Amino acid sequence: MELNTEKIGRLVRELLIEIGEDPTREGLLDTPKRVAKAFEFLTSGYRADTKQLINGACFTQETSSMVIVKDIEVYSMCEHHMLPFFGRCHIGYIPSGTVFGVSKLARLVDMYARRLQLQERLTEQISKVVMETVNAKGVGVIIEARHLCMMMRGVEKQNSTMVTSSVLGEFRDSLATREEFFALIGRHA
Repeated sequence: MELNTEKIGRLVRELLIEIGEDPTREGLLDTPKRVAKAFEFLTSGYRADTKQLINGACFTQETSSMVIVKDIEVYSMCEHHMLPFFGRCHIGYIPSGTVFGVSKLARLVDMYARRLQLQERLTEQISKVVMETVNAKGVGVIIEARHLCMMMRGVEKQNSTMVTSSVLGEFRDSLATREEFFALIGRHA
């Protein structure tokens, strides 16, 4: 599905008028186009496909050792206020004969983050797709993020961080596996 950036631009122009701005003012002349292009990028996850994104970059590897990619930058927008939230995502999984090409985990995070989101949903979506794609024995995903909807409006708590986790398979069933994951990403269980 193509995004209609011309229509979005017209809507942004209307929004500028509604909030009391002059869209013909020099600094705002191209703002509707820029906002439309920004939304095209920031919502590109709706137009992405998991299979195309992974594109066969899963490889046979006989290992039962935990694989972790940590500190993956996350930038998304909350679905309640359409304001950004941002932070870090840590992904760990135990393969059962298949591993990801390492960059694919970061790309999966971006794909799901580039939608209007709830951090809780984002965390779950990532863990489930990792589990299903490589038939992992277990998966752990933690996201630590700061939400501008809490920082610049509402309660205005600039130092708050939301932490969400999703653990599946051995990560859920085994305290030792969970503790190893937390230790390796530098968090306490």
